[in-house]
Amino acid sequence: MFVLELTYTAPLDRVDAVLADHVEWLQKQYAAGHFIAAGRKVPREGGVILAAGMDRATVEKLVAEDPFTLTGVCEYRIIEFEATTTAPALEAYREQRRS
Repeated sequence: MFVLELTYTAPLDRVDAVLADHVEWLQKQYAAGHFIAAGRKVPREGGVILAAGMDRATVEKLVAEDPFTLTGVCEYRIIEFEATTTAPALEAYREQRRS
C-alpha cells in the first residue's frame, strides 16, 4: 500500500486552475481500483492519497500523469508500507509481510 503525499509548490490560484483536471484524474484512478481515499491537508498546503493493489513502478507512472505534476504545481512523496492490520471495512486491502 502507498501513502502519496502532495505538497503544493505553486500559489493556490495556480493549483485551483488545474484542480478540475486533477479531480478527473483522481476519479479515473478510483474507477481503476488504484485509490482508496484522498483529500486535502489541513491547512491547505497539499493533499494525501491512499493507493493499493499495484507496485511502486505503477504508482510512480500514475503520479507522473497527474495534472498537478504535469503543470508543476506540486511535488509527490511516495511512502510504501505493508498494511498488515486494517479496519474490518478495509480487510480486502490487508497485506502479508514480505520478509
